[in-house]
Amino acid sequence: MRVVVDLSRCQGYAQCAFLAPDVFRMHGEEALMYAPNPDDAQREQVLRAAAACPLQAILVDRVDGRDASVGTSPS
Repeated sequence: MRVVVDLSRCQGYAQCAFLAPDVFRMHGEEALMYAPNPDDAQREQVLRAAAACPLQAILVDRVDGRDASVGTSPS
């Protein structure tokens, strides 16, 4: 699984860090740090975190051997 966060969209609401703390964490009050290739065992947490992002700044792909997206990617 691969995770990409559009950091120009991220506003630091930290919903992702609350729902998947092993993958997403806040550094300071506004800077998000994340693991770009989390373990597949964390898939449900990552998908919930991506869905909870109020700005849809999180893209998740390569789930179950096929592309699956949650959130939006930059145009």
